[in-house]
Amino acid sequence: MPKRRKLTPQEQIERIRMPQSDEILGMVEQMFGFDHLRVRCKDGHVRTCRIRGKIRKRLWVRENDVVVVRPWPVQGEEKGDIIYRYTRTQVEWLRRKGIWG
Repeated sequence: MPKRRKLTPQEQIERIRMPQSDEILGMVEQMFGFDHLRVRCKDGHVRTCRIRGKIRKRLWVRENDVVVVRPWPVQGEEKGDIIYRYTRTQVEWLRRKGIWG
């Protein structure tokens, strides 16, 4: 398997993932342990979220990180899954475009 090269900040911005129709941006407020977190979402709800099993070992999330949340079909205003975490460079780009902040 070939080794992946590190992306430059400009390449990260070109490949930025935007939230889709059923997803919301949010900021991690508190870590509960293992893979559960409290996230304040852009739509005003505070959700208890978990990191999906598919990305649990590859995605390290800390407090104050900007993430993409997919609300659950049931209890969607209270719970959700974390789909993606933005890097600092990507968050700055989102702020300049007026999407976050």
